[in-house]
Amino acid sequence: MHLTKYEQETIVNWNRGEPMASVYTFEKDLQRRLKDFAKRYPEECRLKTSTKEGSMTFEISKSRLSLRLTAPYSEDRRKASSERAKLQGLHDLGKEENTDGSES
Repeated sequence: MHLTKYEQETIVNWNRGEPMASVYTFEKDLQRRLKDFAKRYPEECRLKTSTKEGSMTFEISKSRLSLRLTAPYSEDRRKASSERAKLQGLHDLGKEENTDGSES
């Protein structure tokens, strides 16, 4: 069964009644990070299930999991970051140049 990208979600179940949180995810990078963490700290995190569709469910101690909120960049900070990237030669990353010289 093929799932759409919309259906390939990540769900964190965090309730006040239990010391562990459940993380269900299709996100490959998050799966890798959780597998590595579970290998290093098996008492804090473990893989519970995986599916043939590609999801994995982990159980992790709530004291090891955090949610990070980041404020948006101000226009001044965005411009300063852009200038630093240009000085370091990073401004062209992710852009492809077409045969006519334009960027896509």
